[in-house]
Amino acid sequence: MRYELITFGIAGQLFGLDIMTIREIRAWSPVTRLPRVPDHVAGVVNLRGAVLPVIDLSVRLGWPPTEATARNPIIVTEYQGQSRGLIVHDVNDIVSIEANALQQPDAGAADHITHYLEGVAPLDDQMVMVLDLKKLMSADELDLAA
Repeated sequence: MRYELITFGIAGQLFGLDIMTIREIRAWSPVTRLPRVPDHVAGVVNLRGAVLPVIDLSVRLGWPPTEATARNPIIVTEYQGQSRGLIVHDVNDIVSIEANALQQPDAGAADHITHYLEGVAPLDDQMVMVLDLKKLMSADELDLAA
């Protein structure tokens, strides 16, 4: 079995998401902040008439907020009928990795990112951290922005 991933960067690190969970990649558009939502919920944007909650993936992973500019894409994901936007620093490529290349990260690894990972795999001369969208979207507070 092979994983087809969209790879993207956050804070100088390479991440990947299953291509089947990606609805589209859109250019940056300013978000409307909402009161009383968690820090990682950057706000909402209008996606062809629908309200799309947007998550600052850097904050969600425990890093500093993204200083978003016109160069920051938003990856629109779909999980269990719910669409969410993810602010990332850049989008790189579509890659394919063998399932057996995916390794579980050390549970004692730096910060709590490992909770959100399906695994880590070598890709050329670097490592790609494959995100588990189910765990990433599992927070009940995301429903506040929907």
